Amino acid sequence: MKYYIVSGEASGDLHGSNLMAAIKELDPKAEFRAWGGDRMEAEGAELVEHYRNLAFMGFVEVVSNLRTILGFIEECKKDIAAWRPDVVILIDYPAFNLRVAPFLKKNGIRNVYYISPQLWAWKEGRVKKIKRFVDQMLVILPFEKDFYAKHGYEVEFVGHPLLDELKRLGSLEKVIETEKPILALLPGSRKQEIRNMLPYYLEAASEFDQFKIVVAGAPGQSESIYREIGKGYDFDFVSGRTYELLSQAHIALVTSGTATLETALIGVPQVVSYRGNWLSFQIGRRLVKVNYISLVNLVMGREVVKELVQDDLNPENLKEQIKLLSSPEKRQELENNYAELREKLGGSGASMNAAKAIISGLTSNESR
Repeated sequence: MKYYIVSGEASGDLHGSNLMAAIKELDPKAEFRAWGGDRMEAEGAELVEHYRNLAFMGFVEVVSNLRTILGFIEECKKDIAAWRPDVVILIDYPAFNLRVAPFLKKNGIRNVYYISPQLWAWKEGRVKKIKRFVDQMLVILPFEKDFYAKHGYEVEFVGHPLLDELKRLGSLEKVIETEKPILALLPGSRKQEIRNMLPYYLEAASEFDQFKIVVAGAPGQSESIYREIGKGYDFDFVSGRTYELLSQAHIALVTSGTATLETALIGVPQVVSYRGNWLSFQIGRRLVKVNYISLVNLVMGREVVKELVQDDLNPENLKEQIKLLSSPEKRQELENNYAELREKLGGSGASMNAAKAIISGLTSNESR
């Protein structure tokens, strides 16, 4: 069968590639075409567009690039129509994918949404659109099943694919040889995030001579960007090997996103931060309905990891948190909370669960 996958960021590329591997186990003749990245391409997808060209975030940034985004959406629709897949798998990225879904429904092309948009945080009204245009929804956070049930829409909880990825990687090799404990800096995957976050991280981290400072480079971003932003600071750089870096890290400064969950599942004490465009933040603050920005705290339903958002993100607050995360008591507390988090997310097997659900949905659809 022919599978068309649409994702718009690094995490979607990762989860999409693992989903592809699971689908191939069940359907050895599977063909893939995708909007994604290096991981999906390496897994055998014919890449239409790389996610780095789609990485717009924030209200102001999206509006200012709206013509470009709409152009990509039209390109995607035309490409799907020409290739005529058996199913289109939409991975998160709602600003794009929820504009593609109505086209798929109208043209009788089955679609599966894998990894739900965070409608429970904001734009809850989009559930109506999902109920109308999405044939099958597969969710990866345990509370999302109840959220959709409240709206009369049945979804399937498949577990979180990060647990699969970490199990697959097994024992991770060292990426840095050092006698010092590592302070890992994860400034985000988009160029805009990196420019916003990295200066704060470096200024705070540089105050601690006892640590080796290592910056995690995102796939598709060149080292020169990090060196330009971090000019004057002494740090090592590791590109595309964040898991290996985290497996060595003593503490991590992490930008809000999937990386917060990855850091927790690997077991690294962290402080989560976010700072963006002032206007985008002010708009977002009035629309977002959740109490936390990190997936760790959202899943746990309480503050497990410290969050520094917008004006609270400054070098002094970061330094205070680094000191706190060095204490044995705080580290033990986090270890206990991380163990509970893993239990809440379910066991491994999410990618295969999703693959089985997608193929089962295709089979039952064909029999009607």
